[in-house]
Amino acid sequence: MSIQLVIVVVYIALLFGISLWAKHKADKGSTAFLLAGRKLGTILVAVNVTGLAVGAASTVGVAQRAFSVGMAAGWYNGAWAMGAVVMGLLAAGKLRAMKVSTIPEFFEFYYDTKGRAIAAIGLVIIMCVITALQYMAGGAILSSLLPDIFSFKGGMIMSAVVFIGITLIGGLWSSGLANIVSVSLIYIGIIYSAVQSVANVGGWDAVMSKLPNAEVMASPVGGLALATILGWVIVMITQTITAQGPVQIACGAKNAKAARNGYLLAALMIFPVGFICAVLGIVCKVMYPEMPVAQAALAMPKVVMTLDPLAGGVTLAALWAADVSTACTILLGAATLFSKDIYKRFMNPSISDDKFIIINRLSVFVVGLVTLWFAFNAAGIVKTMIAGLSMTCGLTCVFFFTMFAPGLCRRSSAFWTTLVSLVGIALWFMPGSPLEGIKASFANEVIYFEWPICIITFLLVSVLDKNKIKEVVEVSEDDED
Repeated sequence: MSIQLVIVVVYIALLFGISLWAKHKADKGSTAFLLAGRKLGTILVAVNVTGLAVGAASTVGVAQRAFSVGMAAGWYNGAWAMGAVVMGLLAAGKLRAMKVSTIPEFFEFYYDTKGRAIAAIGLVIIMCVITALQYMAGGAILSSLLPDIFSFKGGMIMSAVVFIGITLIGGLWSSGLANIVSVSLIYIGIIYSAVQSVANVGGWDAVMSKLPNAEVMASPVGGLALATILGWVIVMITQTITAQGPVQIACGAKNAKAARNGYLLAALMIFPVGFICAVLGIVCKVMYPEMPVAQAALAMPKVVMTLDPLAGGVTLAALWAADVSTACTILLGAATLFSKDIYKRFMNPSISDDKFIIINRLSVFVVGLVTLWFAFNAAGIVKTMIAGLSMTCGLTCVFFFTMFAPGLCRRSSAFWTTLVSLVGIALWFMPGSPLEGIKASFANEVIYFEWPICIITFLLVSVLDKNKIKEVVEVSEDDED
């Protein structure tokens, strides 16, 4: 246990050391703090995207799902990788070349002010939900592996201190450089723990022989309905194009080419992680067959506890690194949306850049505390994550129409499409929802409901509103500012 604690403490110290070193870069202006001065190369874009993708849901959450459904749970990360490919091919370069920093800013450029406002509000909610899940996973990891030191809530609070501290000190530079360490640690930790845990129960054949439905659990698709896997893919493609975290990384690239190639490289790095974590969930099923499904969020930590202290400490740090890598970028994204698209745009547009950096750091602190409160009141990691990411459907619908069918775009399209998307999500999940009777028609996956209502709304607005948007600007992907 002492070895595990030492490893975690060293990791925390290293992260804060990197953040303090990055502070001098982040203090050069708001663009440096929020977008790393738009100087991220292909490798830094890739590790940032990988760090963003491989968080609580992609590690602890996947193992939790694999405890019940087997290897198919790994498609959560596979879906993220597909989203990264689509973002790289269709959107990352365009967003970087346009020199925007948020999707609401993009909306106001082409549409109107109220479109920017509702997009900013919706995205802040999404980012807060996702950040809260990282606190939950951090609490589960620390309380499971260091129970003499951390309770579940104590682990969440400790996670919040680290997430908020690192982000507040160095902004995107801080999280970007820290992700080099975090992503490396994630791969080392989960690969070693997967190999060692399988060996500890007698090898893969022994694992399969002890499962009641081994053929289904071992199948990469057998444990989940195709509609669920496809739903994940659609959600991830949807969110990578318009959620603030992915957008902010793309906009922080040194040019459009680095943004595009960084996302394509990230897809290769993200894809295998989920299936490795699914192995740990399956091993947990073999080791603890009587464990209730309701406690499956502890599947990965429980398996890691069976490893030797050194391996357990490295894996603990790796799992926590997954949290850190995602939470810092998402927290910064939520703070950026508030400071840039709400505070500066509507409350204090004449603020100086020096004071704006202070507002950015205050926003990180306040949003961090709000999301910690969310974490104390949230449940199921993957389910909650999918619900949160599905909110980006309206934003992505508007983005695609703007880029590829601008003739159908009207000044009010962004506002009404985003509003319908948010109302649709609220109706889907509210207790006693009026949509209960039709959910089965959409395979009980909200994304299948969201896309049709967003497209229909967008097309209706194109008929009813005669005010077209300004001409879409063609941008150069060779931009080098």
